[in-house]
Formats: sequence, C-alpha cells, structure tokens
Amino acid sequence: MSMLKDPSRKYRAFTPINLPDRTWPSKTITEVPIWCSSDLRDGNQSLIEPMDAEKKMRFFKTLVQVGVKQIEVGFPSASQTDFDFVRTLITDGHIPDDTTIQVLTQAREDLITRTFESLKGAKKAIVHVYNATAPSFRRIVFNLDKAGVVNIATSAAKVIKRLAEQQSETQWTFQYSPEIFSSTELDFAVEVCDAVLDVWQPTPDNKVILNLPTTVEVATPNVYADQIEWFGRNISRRDSVLISLHTHNDRGTGVAASELGLMAGADRVEGCLFGNGERTGNVDLVNLALNLYTQGINPGLDFSDIDAVRKVVEECNQLPVHPRHPYVGDLVHTAFSGSHQDAIRKGLAQQQEDAIWEVPYLPIDPADIGRSYEAVIRVNSQSGKGGITFLLEQEYGVCLPRRMQIEFSQVVQKETDRLGLEMTAEQIYSLFKTEFLQASSPYALKGHRLQEENGTSAVDVEVISNNETKHWSGIGKGPLEALVAALPFDVEIMDYSEHAIGAGTNAKAAAYIELRMDGGRALHGAGIDENLTTASFRALFSALNRALVQAQEAA
Repeated sequence: MSMLKDPSRKYRAFTPINLPDRTWPSKTITEVPIWCSSDLRDGNQSLIEPMDAEKKMRFFKTLVQVGVKQIEVGFPSASQTDFDFVRTLITDGHIPDDTTIQVLTQAREDLITRTFESLKGAKKAIVHVYNATAPSFRRIVFNLDKAGVVNIATSAAKVIKRLAEQQSETQWTFQYSPEIFSSTELDFAVEVCDAVLDVWQPTPDNKVILNLPTTVEVATPNVYADQIEWFGRNISRRDSVLISLHTHNDRGTGVAASELGLMAGADRVEGCLFGNGERTGNVDLVNLALNLYTQGINPGLDFSDIDAVRKVVEECNQLPVHPRHPYVGDLVHTAFSGSHQDAIRKGLAQQQEDAIWEVPYLPIDPADIGRSYEAVIRVNSQSGKGGITFLLEQEYGVCLPRRMQIEFSQVVQKETDRLGLEMTAEQIYSLFKTEFLQASSPYALKGHRLQEENGTSAVDVEVISNNETKHWSGIGKGPLEALVAALPFDVEIMDYSEHAIGAGTNAKAAAYIELRMDGGRALHGAGIDENLTTASFRALFSALNRALVQAQEAA
C-alpha cells in the first residue's frame, strides 16, 4: 500500500457550516474560561501503563496547586482503581472546598448507579454522561436511528436526576456530551442536547454543562468555531447552559480549535497538561493558559514553576515532554542561531523591569515561568558572537568589547566545528581562559614595580622567557604608556576597556587591550586581577603573546 494519487476516491472534505453572519472572526478572547483537567481520566486511559493510586494522588495535588478548580478524576464505573481513588479523595478530605471533582459515566443505568456510589459524601461533584451521536456511530457501531440515540441520552439523564435527588447533601452539576460532536449534524446535536435539558431543567443559578467534543478532529479549526457559534445560537436555555470545549489534536490544531471556540462563545475548556490523551492527545491546557498570559490576561492557573509541573506530569504519565513543546520544552526559549542570539541579547539588555515585554524571539519572559536565562542562549556551530557574549556576561561577568567579541567568536566557531557539539558556558569560559588569560608564552609577566610622580609613571616589569628572568623598564604619562615604552617591540594600543566583575570586597577588575605590533593585524588580550593596573598589564601581555605566536605561525 502507498499514498493514493487521488485521495478523493477514499476521503472526503468536511462540509463547511452555512453561517454567513458568523461573528467570532472579529472577536478576541478577553475572559478566562472555566478550566477542567481531564488528565486523571482521558489522559490516564491513554497511557500504556495507567497511573496507580499514588501517582493519581500526586497528579491531583499538582492540579490543585496549579489552580485547576474542576478536575475529572476518573471513570469509577469502569475501573475499581478509579472507584477507590474517588472514595479516597472524598473520605480522606483531599478535595479543597473551592475544587469540584468530575467523573465520567456511559449512558447506562447500572454504570450511572455505580458512579453515584463512588460520590457518596462529596460536597460538590460533576456527573458527566455521554453517548455517541455521529452518523457513522449510529450506523456502524450501534445500528440506531436518531430517535434511539435521543432515547439513550434522555433515559440516562432521568437516572442521573433521580439518583442526585437521593443524595441531596451533594451540590450536583450535570454534564452531557454528544460524543463525536465534531462529526454530528448540528441540528441533531441541538435536538439531543435540548432533549437532555428538558429532563434536567437547568436554571441560570443551576447551570448544566454541555460539552461539545472534537472527539476526532475532522476539519480546520474555523469549522469547529462555526459549529460552536451555530450551536450557541440555537440551543434552548442558553442562559442556563455552560458550553464546554473538549478538543483533540488529530489534525494538530487542538489549541487553535479551542481558542476559536472560545471566540465563538464557549465558556469552558477540558484538556490535559501538556496535551496528553488518546491518539494525538487532548488540547494542552498549559499552552492555552500561557497563550492568554502573553496577551496580558491572567489565566487563573499558576505555572510559576513550570519545570516542577512538567516533572510530575512526566513521572506520572511515563511520557517525556517534547523539547520543542510550547513554553515548557527544554529548547523553546533557546537560541542557537547567531542572529537570533544577538537580537535576544540586545533585547534583554534594553528591557526595563516594569515595561512591556519586547525581547525579540521570546514571546514570554522565561523568568515568569521559573526558567533561568542560562538556557536562553546556547552555543553550537550555528552560533555567533551574540550568544557567546551573552553566556560570558550572564555566567562569569565578562563583558567583551565588540571587536573582541568577533575575534573570540571565531575561536569558538573553530572549536564547535571540531567537536560537532554545542558548548556550555563553562566550556566557553575555559576556552576564553586558554586563549586570553593564560596566553603567557613566549613572555610571562611575573611581577612589576610602579612609581608615579608628577604625572609620570615609571615601571619595571619582571618577565620570564625560556626559563630566563628579564627586567624591562620604561617611563610614560601613565602605567600603560610606561609599559609600552618598556617593551622591546614596536607595539600600538588600538583600544582599551575595563570593568568590574562582582562588587564589594570580592570584586575583581577585568581589562581588555587591542594591540597592533609592527603595523600588523590588531589582536586582543585580556587580564583579570584584584588590582586594576595588574589586570591591564596582564591584558597587554596577553595581546602581545598572541600577536607573537600568530606572527611565528604565519612565518
């Protein structure tokens, strides 16, 4: 078998929704939806090895800590593990007063009864019932007509209403899902849901949740938005209904479908942290929430330590989060490209603490979600001076002059090409020390004596070369001019800069010199010492030695 040259013989395009006066395209999301996590149910049932009770409890507490107020905790009628977990949550007092647990059940009386047994003693609970409504399921799976499907839904609704009245100590919310809503005729989806509402009789003070899932994503997200807007216009008792979205990611547009669905009037979103779930997964609640955050809207979910959340999810699901996953992946805040690194470095340097975030290539400040800037820029063979400079500044306080950045980047580029790997900040600083701070051959500066009087400096430097000690003396208007006069070489200082590393008694001085010898190519040197004059002398000898070595290699 291979891909068909004419796939239209096997597949058909989804018919667009006739909604010429659609309003959602001109809207923006300004209100935070009700968040419901389905990690412990939909996410759990998609795992190769479902979570045990300990992992489910750890996951539940993480969701509570993040701030999710509605949590679908299981399918108690289908699993003894889920039944026992729901009982533990209730009897051991693990559910905060502001958190509502949700459980799923199929539309069968025995399963609904078992579900209510699991919820005895709960302060608040959402009972979520579903049955498939799409034509293919009616025809292929159940061999039912539309009336038969409606009867399944309303019969289940009646059982739920009766059992809820028998457990009146619990504050109940009812939820119905026309499963495969994404492939169901819209008028029939409204017909089924209206029939369920007629049984439950919701009010504005006691609303029912109608959950409209893209159980299988079959069209572009704009079609789903049209479906949601059309449904919202035509469902009865709209003021007594919460329209809930439950998007999957079969076409890779689950996040877009949920966002457009919210623009189309939905009130609530079900999904999983980092998008776990059947097949390609449920919509990613973290992605949705942080998308809102970057638009200036507090999503009501706290991902200040997103790596800690990811750790729990990975360990409980036994699935890794992809390194390119939005916001949380190891590499999503990382730039290897030289031009990207340069733009990020400049953006971070100019970013004011309380100003609007405007750092190129970074839609969110990594610090807001607990990420350090250490991972923002990493260096490999694609990197340039910007990334190298950033890492030296951030990790070691070394701020190279611009022309020295260019010169050192060539040294790093040569090393990354040789290794074929990225380089860490530690490796880059080690290379910097080898190339500049330890450039002590052929002439090593052992010590110096400096005398200054009436604006004149006299210097005597002790130098070791070929195991011989030499003394060079010179006079000038300042220490550096005196040192240049002492050298037995014709050199010219092209540029000099200095800065402090650290503060207080532990501060050191860093000095950088660009030196040209005998009219040749200008090269840089660097020196670091507690004493600024010593640092500048070390920088000059660093540049001198590098120039002499390169001249010898070129000869």
